[in-house]
Amino acid sequence: MAKLLLVDDDIELVELLAELLRLEGFQVEIAHNGQQALEKLNSSYDLVLLDIMMPVLNGVETLKQLRQRFDTPVMMLTARGNEIDRVLGLELGADDYLSKPFNDRELVARIKSILRRTVKNSAEIPKSNVKDSGMIEYAGITLQTGSQQAFFAGQNLYLTGTEFALLQILITHRGQILSREYLNMKVLNKTLTPFDRAIDMHMSNLRKKLPPKADGSPWFKTLRGRGYLFISEQH
Repeated sequence: MAKLLLVDDDIELVELLAELLRLEGFQVEIAHNGQQALEKLNSSYDLVLLDIMMPVLNGVETLKQLRQRFDTPVMMLTARGNEIDRVLGLELGADDYLSKPFNDRELVARIKSILRRTVKNSAEIPKSNVKDSGMIEYAGITLQTGSQQAFFAGQNLYLTGTEFALLQILITHRGQILSREYLNMKVLNKTLTPFDRAIDMHMSNLRKKLPPKADGSPWFKTLRGRGYLFISEQH
């Protein structure tokens, strides 16, 4: 049973959401501000649902401190149209966001999508790239698919679950142009909308965490209007 931490200062909303999620089979604990959430995170959770606008410690500052200590997946709950908070949250390492008010079914679907790619990654991997130990290795990059850890030259990259899923699908399709629409559906399990920049922010974070190749060249190429390319040794 997946264990969720629901963080929001709206007491009535939190109780309703907690009841809904428990009926869906999740174990749910509650915090009403960021400080309470950080204290509770000394225990293990599979996902944090984090509101942005809260007293004591707001969601953005909570996420910043959380990422310094934990790699727990995070879904932000934001006010509709608050683009700045969404972008900042994604830059700080949130896995996804959902704008209030939201549909209950969409919330549950998003939660299950994040858990699928973080608790046990479900991206398709060509058998030729996978060793019996559940590892993918390419040009100094090592992905441990079971533990969701990524290494470069032996150094842990400390990727979030979403960043790991994105890197995995790019490596296994290296040399191929993958559209933003394709990546959005495969990695985030949602249809790309006109102003949705989530996949671009995850790409930006991935670029920051993965050092360049030995010759200083990048691993990824952005093709405007077409998508992203993981540059293979043949390119």
